[in-house]
Amino acid sequence: MASPPSEVCIIPRMTVSRRDFLKSAGVSGLATAVTSATVKEVEAQTGPAVIGPGDVPVSLMVNGKRLDLKIEPRVTLLDAIRNRADLTGNKRVCDRGTCGACTMIVDGRTVYACSTLAIDVQGKSIRTVDGLAAANGALHPVQQAFVDKDGLMCGFCTPGFVVATVALLEKYPNATDEQLRRGLDGNICRCGTFVRVMEAAQQAKTTMRGGRRG
Repeated sequence: MASPPSEVCIIPRMTVSRRDFLKSAGVSGLATAVTSATVKEVEAQTGPAVIGPGDVPVSLMVNGKRLDLKIEPRVTLLDAIRNRADLTGNKRVCDRGTCGACTMIVDGRTVYACSTLAIDVQGKSIRTVDGLAAANGALHPVQQAFVDKDGLMCGFCTPGFVVATVALLEKYPNATDEQLRRGLDGNICRCGTFVRVMEAAQQAKTTMRGGRRG
């Protein structure tokens, strides 16, 4: 007597084509990527708080004194010091960081104040031409040298040249003539008094080293 046929499991035929499967897989991958990017954007937005565009508190250390100002984040160091602190020694000439008339010293390095944001130099030591003279009114050796050698004409570029010369001689007390020329080549005198500017720098170098002015 024949045994009854064993039970057969029949698997239904798939109705999804290979092309449809690949399409759905691609869409899923894209959705995952978009979701991940969105999460990263959200995480990035939870970073440092955005400040401005209105006035914000900015504290500057200028010529050894603390200045607490309320200015917009876009205000330059030059504008903050000239217009808000009323220290008008450094001049606005090109306003594009090309002439050097606004040169200031920040942590020992010269910067173009017209191209530097005030908010970016908080906590740093800022020196302007206004703070170079001694408390008793005696001029800084560089300032005195510019007077002695008549190293100016209209005077708009002079504060920047003076500050740049101070920074240069503090860094290179024994600067050669070539170093002086290269160190001051970021400053422009439209009146053409470069020869006397160099003579002033050379005299200041001698004075600051303890020599006698010639």
